[in-house]
Amino acid sequence: MNRLPTVKRAQILNLLIEGMSMRAASRVADVSINTVYKLLVDAGEACAAYHDETVRGVRAQRIQMDEIWAFCYAKAKNVPRAKSPPSYAGDVWTWTALDPDSKLIVSYMVGDRTGATAKALMQDLRSRLVGRVQITSDGNAPYLEAVEEAFGADVDYAQLVKSFDANPEEEERASPAVAGIQKRPVIGRPRRKHISTSLVERSNLTIRMGNRRFTRRTNAHSKKIANHVHMLSLYFVYYNFVRIHMSLRCTPAMEAGLTTKLHDMEWIVRLIDD
Repeated sequence: MNRLPTVKRAQILNLLIEGMSMRAASRVADVSINTVYKLLVDAGEACAAYHDETVRGVRAQRIQMDEIWAFCYAKAKNVPRAKSPPSYAGDVWTWTALDPDSKLIVSYMVGDRTGATAKALMQDLRSRLVGRVQITSDGNAPYLEAVEEAFGADVDYAQLVKSFDANPEEEERASPAVAGIQKRPVIGRPRRKHISTSLVERSNLTIRMGNRRFTRRTNAHSKKIANHVHMLSLYFVYYNFVRIHMSLRCTPAMEAGLTTKLHDMEWIVRLIDD
């Protein structure tokens, strides 16, 4: 079987992780789109397995949680008019759990915005943490039952509830202006000064900057849900283990004590080969 050199595959993955579409990466790297597609699938599967195995025993004091919107195949409002839409067509939400101290993405989940996805995320997060933790989420209702079911009383949980400015002239804005916030303790005794989602919301921006599939008002959105998940699996391992965080001067995984080594994209290629 013909296989591209490690350096070439690392180049293609770097292009994808820096916000290029699959077709743009194939043109720049001078390879076929099928080659890029197969590499993305292999990288996504390898990275998902590595994250699942390695990001364990995290000693975080705080966790911030949020969801970031995208869509697959077509926006939800356009699905009824789409030609033969697949069952997964429509809105896709990526849920993330961030340690604001190490900047580590501890857990993530791709799905809808219902209680089922919230419960799956919280159970996954619980399995990766050691000790009691303070969790802050937005006011999304499914979090309430999901946190209680996963952690019981062994958690300090609060919601940061935002109210938005209902200005008819700004209805087309992707992010309406925030009119006010309310810090709402839910379980345990969360420290008020740590009730915040600002860092995980900033992380959402980084996700959008590094993933072409999240770019609004283009045709670069995901056409297959599997590819969407593969790209995010690649991104989160790259973010945790390869990319040096500007404020930390090391990777989040190093700051969290999960590794002492600084990895590069060729290391991810070796994960695929292994």
